[in-house]
Amino acid sequence: MLLSSFTPDLIEAGCDEVGRGCLAGPVVAAAVILPKNYTHELLNDSKQLTKEDRISLQLDIIRDALAWAVAEVSNEEIDEINILNASFKAMHLALDRLTLRPDFLLIDGNRFKPYGEVKFECVIKGDGKYLSIAAASVLAKNYRDDLMSKFSEEFPGYGWHTNVGYPTEEHRDGIRQLGITPLHRRSFQLLPSQLELF
Repeated sequence: MLLSSFTPDLIEAGCDEVGRGCLAGPVVAAAVILPKNYTHELLNDSKQLTKEDRISLQLDIIRDALAWAVAEVSNEEIDEINILNASFKAMHLALDRLTLRPDFLLIDGNRFKPYGEVKFECVIKGDGKYLSIAAASVLAKNYRDDLMSKFSEEFPGYGWHTNVGYPTEEHRDGIRQLGITPLHRRSFQLLPSQLELF
């Protein structure tokens, strides 16, 4: 059973990001403020859910949330400022877009760059512990999966409609055969380095 809040008396936003380990595409973050004592029997870490569950949950989250927002940081900016800073920036951008100002932030993971003066708590595997983080993980994943599916039509041959940019064998085969696209992160190791023996 996921917890509804960390600070019962404060307006609390859960934040999560997806796509940090991908070779292509943006990193996407979401921020969600749920009502106090919110419950949902299906809501959990987005990685534990089927696509159908996530789509159904997104409708519930958008309907029930007091505020929610999604933001992305491009692959070009990831190359400029590195993926960790890009993840923090995506979360900050999502927080900027909330129509309700949070008093407290619940962040999935173990690091975060402070957002103004707002207090925060980092929670490792928070998307499996707090409903607001789980809700953010669902919105961010759905948004990014849809985006990469659209990109796969523009750049076929990399399997983005299924691997959404992660380093699968199909994706790496596409890089070997077709080269890289404008959406690839050039600062990442796109292919495993081969140790050649002479």
